[in-house]
Amino acid sequence: MALITLAVSGYRSLRSLVLPLERLNVVTGANGSGKSSLYRSLRLLADVAQGQAIASLAAEGGLRSTMWAGGSGYSVAMRSGRSPMQGNIGAGPVSLRLGFASEDYGYAIDLGLPIPGPGASREDVSLFGHDPVVKAEAVWVGERLSRHNAIARRSNASVLVQDRNGRLRPVVTDLAPFESMMMRAADPTDAVELLLLRERMRAWRFYDHFRIDRDAPARSPRIGTRTVALASDGADLAPAIQTVREIGNGPAFDEAIEDAFAGSSVEIGAADGLFRLSMRQRGLLRPLDASELSDGTLRYIALATALHTPRPPELMVLNEPEGSLHPSLLEPLARMIASASERSQVIVVSHAKSLVDALSHHGAQMLALEKENGETIVGNVEPPAWTWPDR
Repeated sequence: MALITLAVSGYRSLRSLVLPLERLNVVTGANGSGKSSLYRSLRLLADVAQGQAIASLAAEGGLRSTMWAGGSGYSVAMRSGRSPMQGNIGAGPVSLRLGFASEDYGYAIDLGLPIPGPGASREDVSLFGHDPVVKAEAVWVGERLSRHNAIARRSNASVLVQDRNGRLRPVVTDLAPFESMMMRAADPTDAVELLLLRERMRAWRFYDHFRIDRDAPARSPRIGTRTVALASDGADLAPAIQTVREIGNGPAFDEAIEDAFAGSSVEIGAADGLFRLSMRQRGLLRPLDASELSDGTLRYIALATALHTPRPPELMVLNEPEGSLHPSLLEPLARMIASASERSQVIVVSHAKSLVDALSHHGAQMLALEKENGETIVGNVEPPAWTWPDR
């Protein structure tokens, strides 16, 4: 099911952002407008389903380093420039909130910092006291959380799930503060909706760092096994292409290569279980080995492989896919992305005007990010209604 709303609050420049999503979306804006923050917040949301959200926040320097650095609220006079910006940084509880609504279910999580109990001694304070904890979580039916449509929610150490009679009853009572109910309570008997939602989130795919340098794994022979989803760094490129050809739409992949590189074709050879990629080009007497391909050519082949996956995910996110590509490749890339959006919901983060314009021509929704007093806003769309779960 496609996402229809994405909500982020308290993450870097994203003080309070609620976005409508379509089948094909382009997030664009000037450098520093918040594109990378929006991309990272989406990855954090996916990390919740993997049980990796806290580790990912730690890798960014901890919750405090990622939180909104502006004031808790600005007056009209401050926003217009008639009065200087002032206020208390971090006033109120520390909170990073992430959520989405899809065509059937919605999910939201609120992360904060642990609060030592009254009278706690120095010895009682955990050395992990800077790790974020889960303050609130909820799963609901429909576009927006309300008092009547929650089917699962967190209450301290308990997870309450709706039973057959429509009542919320506890299915877990010993949930640790650092654990998400998506990890502990999702099961096919008591909480099948949580299990379904978690598996869908785990299947989201993110591509932002294909290795195309001289020592990239894709340039060398690799042990090949059937690969239905290209790795995020493109390391298993050769077996992934062969998988597309054997159980996916190989002709469409070949047409995409021809569309970008007229008269060219990608070849996959195998010897002793090692798969090797090469490319035959018009006018050359032999195919070029992957080690000889330009960075842009290798990246384009990786993008074509990801976009022609034989197992399309519900959501695919591409972060600045135009990197290293010649401008002449951006229109063919846009055609590939538009075609892929018929099978998966796609979000593209890009500041390449040619690619943005081409995707707009293919019907993509434009989400133009801007900065207003340090805060990322989207002025060209109307934010959907949204409600966060109470702590």
